[in-house]
Amino acid sequence: MRNEVNVNSNILTWAIDRAGYELNVFIEKFPKVQEWLKGERKPTVKQLEDFSKKVHLPFGYLFLSEPPQEKLPIPYFRTSGDSKDRISINVYDTILLLQQRQDWLKNYLKDSGSPRLPFVSKFKNSNDVKAIVADIRKTLQLSGNWASEFKTWQEAQDHLVLHIEDNGIITIFNGIVENNTHRPIDVDECRGFVLVDNYAPFMFINNADWKSAQMFTIAHELAHIWTGHSAGFDFRLLQPANDPIEILCDKVAAEFLVPEDEFDEVWRHRADFRDSARYFKVSEIVIARRALDTGKISKLQFFDFYEEYSNREFIKKENQDSGGDFYATTRKRISITFASHVNQAVKSGKLLYRDAYKLTGLKGDTFENFFSKHL
Repeated sequence: MRNEVNVNSNILTWAIDRAGYELNVFIEKFPKVQEWLKGERKPTVKQLEDFSKKVHLPFGYLFLSEPPQEKLPIPYFRTSGDSKDRISINVYDTILLLQQRQDWLKNYLKDSGSPRLPFVSKFKNSNDVKAIVADIRKTLQLSGNWASEFKTWQEAQDHLVLHIEDNGIITIFNGIVENNTHRPIDVDECRGFVLVDNYAPFMFINNADWKSAQMFTIAHELAHIWTGHSAGFDFRLLQPANDPIEILCDKVAAEFLVPEDEFDEVWRHRADFRDSARYFKVSEIVIARRALDTGKISKLQFFDFYEEYSNREFIKKENQDSGGDFYATTRKRISITFASHVNQAVKSGKLLYRDAYKLTGLKGDTFENFFSKHL
């Protein structure tokens, strides 16, 4: 006897659309769904469980009488200015996932007697770019020319992230939903997002982005934390959305990475993207953005260079080995600081293993190996 269940066809079509599928394309792949929609047959519990996994929807949602009103918990800024564009389910689920981790960590830190972070929202009512930059540098204990101490921008970025995490800001690098390689996060839709909190601010950087562009995203998100505004953004062509907060954070990021006075001096000696990039330990595209900001090149020149640079980076990425060390990748996907708090909570009996598995996306031997050998 088939264990069939009733399900509202409106919920099925909503779930398919929510997952980003065209209905006819989905039905071609999974023809049984058409029978359910027409009422010719009812799905079994097993079939419905499989369906919920395909559309990335909690199983219980399929038994609702009507689709729930889902709202993105943070503002989402688009360079195009079209805020009506729907956010993909992969970005939406990632924001909710990190929000859940943040809620746990915030409560854990408060229960442990940890103080509020004094720099969060410190400049909420200020537009003073240089004052914000100075405070970020002071808090992170970075000198004005800190990046010049390193041979490469990658070394400079690693150093920066270490100082960020040491100050209690959780920094996540990932280009997929949790550990699911079948659910990529499109860079053109999401370069990153930041969840501001007085105890546990979270920054997400799309690891599928050019490595050379991630530094600007990091600096931009730091500005969001100092000005106290959670947000997500696509940051297309490395241009901010036409919003006062986004424009301010963009200016802060630019000044933090490439101080205008110093840039003027360097550019005066030789107006060259590559030389300036080597000097400031940022990518050529960041230098091009700074040259545009300071009136040294036109928008047309910037966009021409952006296209040429994009092609270069695409070829470079195609030639790179797609493999990598799982545990090294996991350190970046979870954040060493967050993982350390989870580990301490488990050891002290304040967090059950099953909950730790859920928070980290790791289970069993993988969880044990990561925390005993790779943390």
